[in-house]
Amino acid sequence: MEIFNIDLIDVDDFFELLLRFALNFIVVFIAVRFLYYRVRQRRDYLFTYILISTVVFLLCFLLENVKLELGFALGLFAIFGIIRYRTRQIPIKEMTYLFLVIGISVINALSNKKISYAELFITNALLLAVTYGLEKMMMLRHESRKAINYEKIELVKPENRSEMHEDLEERTGLKINRFEVGKIDFLRDTARVNIYYYEDENYENLADDDDITDDDDED
Repeated sequence: MEIFNIDLIDVDDFFELLLRFALNFIVVFIAVRFLYYRVRQRRDYLFTYILISTVVFLLCFLLENVKLELGFALGLFAIFGIIRYRTRQIPIKEMTYLFLVIGISVINALSNKKISYAELFITNALLLAVTYGLEKMMMLRHESRKAINYEKIELVKPENRSEMHEDLEERTGLKINRFEVGKIDFLRDTARVNIYYYEDENYENLADDDDITDDDDED
């Protein structure tokens, strides 16, 4: 049955869409909910990853057999290129997971009939296994950095380093692993300090990954 020369339903393609979508959703959900979220506890990124994965999968699957002109194809890449979330800088680990979910969605959507479902399942399983290994088995800890403007200029002296460390922890509420003193402004009596901490020890105290600064000046 056709409507305006378009098939009302193609049973084979319809069930293939459901099967591939279910596979893609399950794999992405495992990756972002049970691997990413257990470590990072960021619900905003959890929502973003699942939704982006769904959109990318459906976009690639439905346009797989469409002959795209060069300008339109470049436009699609430009759309992905402008996704910057300009309200804040995306940490490198979040960007890696974003690339992971997009890659999984593209693989599941564009794999053709030359690739068996067994190969497709193994590919998804390997991506999950490698991610799990890096997150859990290798016990890699993510050290994050924040840049702050520090006004207690007298504490930047080397002999006051321990006192400055205690003051930074008390004022930021973070368990600081190390810190570095950067640019010192004696006119304003401030110093640019980079603090480093492990997020798995401090995630309950972190609302977001924005810098703790009093102004928007960049060095």
